[in-house]
Amino acid sequence: MGADRTDQHRQSGAGDPAEFGRLILAATPLGNPGDASIRLRDALAGAGLIAAEDTRRARRLASDLGVELTARVISLHDSAEAGRVEGLLSSLRQGIDVLVISDAGMPLVSDPGYRVVRACLDAGIEVAVLPGPSAVLAALVVSGLAVDRFCFEGFLPRKPGDRRRHLQSLATEQRTMVFFESPHRISAALADMVEVFGPDRPAVLARELTKTHEEVIRGDLAHLCERADAGLRGEITVVIAGGEDRAVASDPGEWVARVEAAEAAGVDRRAAIGEVAREVGVPRREVYDAVVAARRGLP
Repeated sequence: MGADRTDQHRQSGAGDPAEFGRLILAATPLGNPGDASIRLRDALAGAGLIAAEDTRRARRLASDLGVELTARVISLHDSAEAGRVEGLLSSLRQGIDVLVISDAGMPLVSDPGYRVVRACLDAGIEVAVLPGPSAVLAALVVSGLAVDRFCFEGFLPRKPGDRRRHLQSLATEQRTMVFFESPHRISAALADMVEVFGPDRPAVLARELTKTHEEVIRGDLAHLCERADAGLRGEITVVIAGGEDRAVASDPGEWVARVEAAEAAGVDRRAAIGEVAREVGVPRREVYDAVVAARRGLP
């Protein structure tokens, strides 16, 4: 029975898995070429095909490392990945090793490559990894914040409403959080973080890690927000301390009473709702809904 399946597999033109090439995911330097591993140099020199997020940067990296590329280099950016999958599978089935690299750091981590990996695994093609630099881990360990438990949130949504809703979903997160952000949106993102997590939440902003203008800014979210308003450039990673393990006040009536007390003291309702949400450890939306329901006389 097993031999029959093997014969059918070969007759279908799918090829013998033992003769397939490997998909190799390789981490590249964040900025300093000196961080490249010997294995990365060997992989660049020996790959049959290189799929790079940016072909120009891939060639520049090889030049910086003194590696002469003999392989064909094709693009694998976000908009091109879906259309590249079948071609890459075809090359792998022909026994060609395919090297996948991003502009910096580990492929797939907020970078292209996931579709290709899933397609390879579904097709029985080996996927290997060459470890190396990672902006997530570099920023985390240099931050001075807790590293025993953390979560990576990638880039926040571009639209303000979606971004705030996503941050609200993290309002009770107790693990250290790591984010990527664009220099064009960092001020708005940090302002939303201040609103959701509070201005005093410990945080670190790491900019241009391993590069000439590397900068690590430590403090609280209010301090980071002030620095961002003055203008920041480059690749940015934000690390934020998790929330305290506090008992959550579970009675919506208590939330409403706290909001009303804050309003009576002259605090704007929106600010009062945000402050109460932080105090009791629930998403802001839940406190808002409780306040609206109380005003309408709903149970």
